[in-house]
Amino acid sequence: MSRLTLPFASPILLLVLISGCARHDRGYPSLLPRPVEALGFAEPETEQPDVSPDPALDAKIAEQRQSLARVAKGFTDAAATAEAAAGRAKGRAVGTDAWLDAQSRLAELDDWRAQASALVTDIDQMIADRAAALAPIYPPLATLRDQAVAEATRQGQAITRIEAMVPPA
Repeated sequence: MSRLTLPFASPILLLVLISGCARHDRGYPSLLPRPVEALGFAEPETEQPDVSPDPALDAKIAEQRQSLARVAKGFTDAAATAEAAAGRAKGRAVGTDAWLDAQSRLAELDDWRAQASALVTDIDQMIADRAAALAPIYPPLATLRDQAVAEATRQGQAITRIEAMVPPA
């Protein structure tokens, strides 16, 4: 009996399988990008409102600018001394007087870099305080931040360069 049903079941099974290949009238969404997706995800450009001068903030910016200049000059002077000490320590054994002098000069440079980093943090706090008050970006403050970040980066690069001259511990 199973032999008789198998020949009849094969065409039925074949019809069921083929019906899966038949076209349905239901519409499926296209996988192509939609027009809105072609616009991109970038933030639209917005006009910055005119910012009125703020004498109190300008005074704080002037103080921070003077501190930045003091830190930059102090670092530059200390970097020259540290570079000379690193040159004397080059090729010397770890623990010698020249090596120890170079290490202490590098520590002095790290102190100057920490002061520059603290200035960047203070300026960032000033920017955050303005943002919390929903005040627009103050261009002199943004410029000062860019200058402070550039100085901190310059100091980091100088320290890395001078450290490479000194034999590692």
